[in-house]
Amino acid sequence: MRNLNRDPWAQACVFTDGFFGRWLFFEGLAEVLSLPEAMDPLIDYYKRFPDENPDWNDYRARMERERRVLIRIELQHAGPDSQG
Repeated sequence: MRNLNRDPWAQACVFTDGFFGRWLFFEGLAEVLSLPEAMDPLIDYYKRFPDENPDWNDYRARMERERRVLIRIELQHAGPDSQG
């Protein structure tokens, strides 16, 4: 987080669980949202997993205790344009 606050350029590469196969690379400007501003987006993110139904008060307390942040990346480049 400290590095992104100093230089907001972020890059990430995402692989499948088996590592081989499809993958995605992306980069762009990052924005770090800290609590309390990050709480509603963190809850929204968690709600996207339909099998989970947490105790929301416990979830909020855990996010605060763990000092969670949310990183948003404004995509500038993504790829690959073809598999491989």
